[in-house]
Amino acid sequence: MEYAKYIKSIPDFPEKGINFRDITSLLQEGPVYRAAIDELAAFARERGAEVVVGPEARGFVIGGPVAYALGLGFVPVRKPGKLPRAVETVTFEKEYGKDELCLHKDAIKPGQRVFVTDDLLATGGTIDATIKLVRNLGGVIAGVGFLIDLAALNGKKYLKDYDVLSLIHY
Repeated sequence: MEYAKYIKSIPDFPEKGINFRDITSLLQEGPVYRAAIDELAAFARERGAEVVVGPEARGFVIGGPVAYALGLGFVPVRKPGKLPRAVETVTFEKEYGKDELCLHKDAIKPGQRVFVTDDLLATGGTIDATIKLVRNLGGVIAGVGFLIDLAALNGKKYLKDYDVLSLIHY
């Protein structure tokens, strides 16, 4: 399917010079959203995923449905202070400074095959931090999936060791 035609580009958002790729227009098209989720789920299934992990917030609208389609659990990666049990935390660099992500320490079993997914791959900091959290808990990365890869931002540099599926490339 030609998913890119369902993505709206918003110039100068959130600041001048940025061409924002808005996934909400794709999410609003039920059959298109379903096809994208089904394609990501098939990729995860082929790699033997046992659980799906996604960072907040847009990773939830991709990862949750992928997990549901596979009949697997979904594990949310959150900002500090959002998860109620003991957490593993990773600090990472973003375009505009440092950030932190957290994962419940009991969310991933050692050796468990994990499919990591998010809406968009840009500079790769968020997905790299998410993968580090999973690996710190003993998880094995079964694959990584995105709706969009902004290739010019070189986020794939963090993903050389993994099977990756991106449905749209800019």
